[in-house]
Formats: sequence, C-alpha cells, structure tokens
Amino acid sequence: MTQESVVMTQSILFVCLGNICRSPTAEGIMRGLVQSAGVEIEVDSAGTSGWHNGALPDRRSMAEAARRGYDLSGQRSRQMVVQDFARFDLILAMDRSNFHNLQAMAPSGAGGKLGLLLDYLPDQPLREVPDPYYEDGFDRVFDLIEAACRAVLADVAG
Repeated sequence: MTQESVVMTQSILFVCLGNICRSPTAEGIMRGLVQSAGVEIEVDSAGTSGWHNGALPDRRSMAEAARRGYDLSGQRSRQMVVQDFARFDLILAMDRSNFHNLQAMAPSGAGGKLGLLLDYLPDQPLREVPDPYYEDGFDRVFDLIEAACRAVLADVAG
C-alpha cells in the first residue's frame, strides 16, 4: 500500500440539545462533504437531551437541506450516551451550554475530544451556532455549519 492510498479514518459526532436542528444539519452536511471528498470518516449526531428521541430532523432543517442538495431523511434523533466518548475521535458541540453538558458527562481523559464547531472558523465572530428552532434562521445556520464542516474536514482529512 502506498503512502497516497492510506486514508486516515476518523469519527466525528455533532451535538446540540434536541438533535433535530443543528446537529443533524451538521451530520448531513459532513456526510455529503466526506462522500464528495472520497474519504472515510464516520459521522453521526446526538442531543444532550432525549426530548425528541426517534424523531426526524425538524421539517425546516430538512427543507433547507434538500434545497442545498443534502438529505437528512435517514436520520433519527438520539440522546448522547457515555459510550459515544469511546466511539468518536472528535465530538463537536453547537454551543457552550451543550459543550458544558458534554464536559460534565465525559469520562476521565475524554475532554480532549471535545470542541465547539465554530472554533473551526476563527474569523467568524459568532462562537456558537444559533438555535433556529424557535426562530427562523435555518438558511443562516446552514451557512455557518457548512463553512465550519468544510474547515473540520480540511483539518481531519488534510
């Protein structure tokens, strides 16, 4: 096997509160980017709450995703579990509140896997992906998440 044919396999988990808007959006975008790039990276999403377990992504997220060529229809909401810390190499929260929730549940030594998604866009003034659930900012949220996912992919597959 040549150096060029060796592909580093990573796994990334995106996390928000309910796993119906922001984190499934990130999962869908990253899956599309990974597929286009031809790299092998496991991608998933979860919520720190279990309020929507088993639910499809929000219909507004699914509509914006479809408009941009991404498909979220195969996703179902799930709650983050402690085993996810062993399963994933990188766990990215959409906001500080969920980041702190992840820190609180992280086993010893797993804190280095945690980050905020928008930290991959250091020139972006926002540090948290806004939650569009109660507002109507799905297009703006997609713009932020798509740019950040491109930067994550460049970093981990680089």
